[in-house]
Amino acid sequence: MNKEYYKIIVNGEPFNCYKSMSLQDILIYLDINIHTVIVEYNQVIINFSQFEYIFVRPNDYLEIITIVGGG
Repeated sequence: MNKEYYKIIVNGEPFNCYKSMSLQDILIYLDINIHTVIVEYNQVIINFSQFEYIFVRPNDYLEIITIVGGG
């Protein structure tokens, strides 16, 4: 099976992903909890309820910020 890939930028680093991947798919692949993260997609903050509906395109830019609790 021939899969097609896109190159995107995640936190400043190149990242190859399947063309069919949503933001949610990428976060799951990276083992990131979608409820404890902030995602900036091409300079726009995205609400977690939209992660499954936004599909990446070539050269998209993601900044992923995880929220860590502590004391």
